[in-house]
Amino acid sequence: MATRKELLKIIVLGDSGVGKTSLMNQYVNNKFSNQYKATIGADFLTKEIMIEDTCCSLSIWDTAGQERFHSLGFAFFRGSDACVLVFDATVQKTFDNVNNWRDEFLLQTGPSDPENFPFVLIGNKIDLEPQRTVSQKQALAWCKSKGNIPYFECSAKDGTNVEHAFVTVARKALANAKDSNAVTTGGNLGNIDDEPTPRPNTGCAC
Repeated sequence: MATRKELLKIIVLGDSGVGKTSLMNQYVNNKFSNQYKATIGADFLTKEIMIEDTCCSLSIWDTAGQERFHSLGFAFFRGSDACVLVFDATVQKTFDNVNNWRDEFLLQTGPSDPENFPFVLIGNKIDLEPQRTVSQKQALAWCKSKGNIPYFECSAKDGTNVEHAFVTVARKALANAKDSNAVTTGGNLGNIDDEPTPRPNTGCAC
């Protein structure tokens, strides 16, 4: 079977300092830095992975978390195939604001089926367990209230669950794109593999 290609835009949202840039760098480049530099506007990284018979080119967008840069970030929401919501497990306010980020994203993008739009929630910095203020129970309850959004407890520092979270959101984005295409064309494209095989950062056999 011929390999298909799909370009997927994934946007990462959350308050300033929750580790959005660090999560992306850990996933794409397997690197982590303790030096914090605020994102102004938006930036993005790319990575290619194979999901079943599809070579997915992920364009992962990192947007500014500071209030004064929000209007800049909104311009990059359009065309997103999936959204990763991030909070800092050691700062309760960042979790409280996740709902606002989700609502703002849906308001700005206006997806045709907002209830089923692909979201994933990440609780970052779980390596700082003694300082934790947001429980797993809290996060799971919120996800359940929003239609069972997948939740991952991650550490951008040591890589815990980072790849799993991003592969999951890519899989959800691809499934959603295929469903949309099926509705448009009337075709039946079936389901994608539950266990996609990530390829090296240098690309995949497309």
